[in-house]
Order: sequence, then C-alpha cells, then structure tokens
Amino acid sequence: MEAALWTEKYRPRTLAEIRDQEEIVSRLKEFVKSRTMPHSLFAGPPGTGKTTAALCLARDLFGSIHGDVFMELNASDERGIDVVRTTVKQFAEYSTVSSAPFKILVLDEADNMTGDAQHALRRTMEKYTDTCRFVLCCNYSGRIIEPIQSRCALFRFTPLPQEEIIGYLEHIAKAEGLKVGSTTLKSVVEISEGDLRKAINTLQAASSVSKGFTEDTVYKVVGRAKPLDVHEMMSHALKGDFLKARDELRGLLVKYGLSGQEIVRQMHSEVFRLTIPEEKRISMIEAIGDADFRLVQGGDEEVQLSALLAKLSAGEA
Repeated sequence: MEAALWTEKYRPRTLAEIRDQEEIVSRLKEFVKSRTMPHSLFAGPPGTGKTTAALCLARDLFGSIHGDVFMELNASDERGIDVVRTTVKQFAEYSTVSSAPFKILVLDEADNMTGDAQHALRRTMEKYTDTCRFVLCCNYSGRIIEPIQSRCALFRFTPLPQEEIIGYLEHIAKAEGLKVGSTTLKSVVEISEGDLRKAINTLQAASSVSKGFTEDTVYKVVGRAKPLDVHEMMSHALKGDFLKARDELRGLLVKYGLSGQEIVRQMHSEVFRLTIPEEKRISMIEAIGDADFRLVQGGDEEVQLSALLAKLSAGEA
C-alpha cells in the first residue's frame, strides 16, 4: 500500500477544522449560511491554508457533490492566455447539472499569470458570474491587476503562529506513532518559517529515517546546517580566529553538502541572534549582501565565503 502524503492525509476537510485564521473562517462560514459567495482573492505566504480554505468552502457549500462543481488549476504551470480561453472558459460557461447554484474554480498561484491572461480572465469572470465563482490564490495581491482585484472579496492569510504549528505537528506525530521531543519539533517549525505544508513535509521526510528522529536528522533531510554550527563559525571569525572559522566553513560545505548561497542565507539569519553592537550588525549585513551578490554572479563558493569570514576576522565587517 502506497504511503499517503501527510499534507493530504491531515488536510482539514471542513472550515471548522482550519487552524488559526479565525476572521477568514468566520467570513467564509457566512458564505455557507447564505449559500452564495462573490469572486474571492486569497492572498498570503505559502502554506497558510489558502487552497485548503477554498476546498473546505466547496465541501461545506455543496457537500457530497462538491467534486462535480469544483476545479483547481495551478496558474503557475498553466499561466498563458490559451488556458483561460480553453480550460477556464469551458468549465465556467456551462451551468451545473446538479443542485449546486454555481461552480467554484480555484486558480492557485494566480499572481504568476501573464498580464494578457489576467485581462482575459477578467472578462471571463464578468461574463460567467451566474454559473461560476472564481477563487484566486496568490502570494502577492499586488501582482493581480486592479480590474480583477476590484471584482473580488479580499482575504489576507497570515503565517501561522509557532504554537499553532507545533500543536498540529504534535497531533500528527501522535497519530503516526512518532517519538519526537519539543526541541526537535521547534527545529521543524524554525525551518518551515510559518509554512505549515513545509513543516508537515519535513516531519514526514524525517520520520522516514526513524520514528524517533532527532534535531540533527531534521537538518540533514532538508539540507541545512544546524544554527549552532553556523553560529560557532561566525563567532570564531568575529574573535579573529580565521583558520578555525574556515575549517568550520569547509565542514558545512562537505558535511551538509550545502550551497554557498544557503550558507550565506543562514549567516544572514544568524546575524540577528548575535550579541553585538548595532553598527557591527549593520556592517556584517552589508558584507553578507556583497558575498551573496558575488555568488549569484557566479563567484566560487569557497573563495567568496572565505573572503567573507576574513572580513569578519579582520574587523572590516
């Protein structure tokens, strides 16, 4: 039997099961009570429940027949005007043969649609309002053209609080028979950065190694260094011990197999945890930004990161 993805296995089935986002859930429940809804724009970071909320809304509105009147398209993959003229239009233009008063079409990652596709979509939304309601999910509402924004009810999703994600992960861990401590779960949450989907996927990936995995396992499966290792490397550099810091850099590159940009990204995060004067923090951020730019331009990873550590050791950053 093929193992199911935990993101699907533990996805909320109704609006009542959605964690956090109380205001949004409350507004969507009003749509269910009135048995109608406007076109909607769900905006917010990845993994905050936008697509899930649309699915739950369709289930609560239409019950067992929701599968007949619901369609989800990833606008990032199918972002051109032809998709709007064919797939979207064909779904929207025909009335439902069931008791549902209208159909729901979800366009995920709608902010990746081309400008022409968005203008074509606006006309389709206007023409087939009686038969279809659109839910556009996006990370950045500003990338959606104004004529579409003005025709949609806006719902802003926010990253889930750390305690909510930990609570959800604890529920999954218990259901799957995992033996993980709070410190390990906190490392999963830190890596996920408010993205519940990413947190669940990380938990499942780590569980494939062991039912009782540790914090080290978590960082290995996602290809990131432990914050403590990055912290020690930077601390040695700041103390003027360049050779020690460079040895630790090589350890990160080899032990974890990290890219130079990933190490720079983690160094950037770690700067804000260091106990240093604010002027020093600012100069370090500038030096890290310069190193990141050079890496993007194709600079050698070890050379550029060594140069960065040398600046820290010499007190030039």
